[in-house]
Amino acid sequence: MSFYKTRGPLLITSWRATRACNLNCLYCNVEAKAEAAPDELTTKEAMRLVDQIYEFGSEWFGLKGGEPIMRKDVFEIIGYARSLGLKICLLTNGYFVDGDIYDNLVKNEVFTSISLDGPEEVNDIIRGKGSYKAGLSAIQKLSKAGILNGISMAITSINYMHADHIVNLAEEYGAKFVWFNHLLPCGRARGKLQLEPTPEQYEWVLNHLYDLINRTYKKKFDFHIHCPFFARIYKERNPSRFWEWFNNEFGGKCIYFLFGGYLSVLENGDVIPCFYSEGLKIGNIREKSLKEFWEDVQKSDFYTRLKDPNNLKGKCGICEYRDICGGCRTRAYAHTGDYFESDQACAYIPKALKENSLHSCMHAANIATLKREKGKT
Repeated sequence: MSFYKTRGPLLITSWRATRACNLNCLYCNVEAKAEAAPDELTTKEAMRLVDQIYEFGSEWFGLKGGEPIMRKDVFEIIGYARSLGLKICLLTNGYFVDGDIYDNLVKNEVFTSISLDGPEEVNDIIRGKGSYKAGLSAIQKLSKAGILNGISMAITSINYMHADHIVNLAEEYGAKFVWFNHLLPCGRARGKLQLEPTPEQYEWVLNHLYDLINRTYKKKFDFHIHCPFFARIYKERNPSRFWEWFNNEFGGKCIYFLFGGYLSVLENGDVIPCFYSEGLKIGNIREKSLKEFWEDVQKSDFYTRLKDPNNLKGKCGICEYRDICGGCRTRAYAHTGDYFESDQACAYIPKALKENSLHSCMHAANIATLKREKGKT
């Protein structure tokens, strides 16, 4: 049983297996519903998707939702993927990690991550009453079985000061990583902009996460911080180790701008270049293969331009950190309607703007001085 026929360009290809979910999280980027969408892939079509991922050369098959375990055929699909040698990772809210479902996760060696958004009193405000207890119970069971992959938290204005809780759980239960995502105004979050942290709040939490990384935690599990401008914070605070970290450990690069590519498949087979950018549909796997879509993206003038920092606008375009950051293009589009505009969540003021402001102030002062001198004569 081989992991892949030939190594492909991506380590993992993810599938949003269903839009259905039993929760109603305030910030849900998917805007999940209680029921599955009517056009979701059938079991047979999902098997063909697995074949395509195998042929594409990805080592990992990732399942997300909604709540992926709500697909009745999910373990039939997982079992088929395992028979091809694909490794499986799955993100769940933990409610259904029990009984036969738990047994199937263990049997198929599904490396399972749990979403939590802080301690119980904070998490349940965001995700619903009882969701913390369910997630914690799942973490405990998965840890005992040796298949706890990670613990994931979305950074919001409500919970940004509670990252320590997630890190402490990861340490206690032996998670392989913690995963902190910046909030994006898409899905249900579009109508709840008050959940977006301010630039100052992002500065605080990202610097705090840097502090956590550099404590003993780093020796026990990995930190995945999915926010492009964390690269700038790391470089500011640890310039001597920056490039080693950036090239080998940082997973938060904007997938358009720096990562070199990513493909995510939606529940209906639509292929998009970023999990959060449903508006940028490349095509549908019912029509073409993943290999063909990948080639289409590489040839695309739009994505070629988006990877070039010289095409960025606003303060992102003149920032001295644009080659390692570039901001989040999805958030830029959500707020401005332009994928090339600035990421408004970043608090940093580029040196060019500071110098221009200083020059303008000095120029204004000189003009005022000349006017005063002229008035004396």
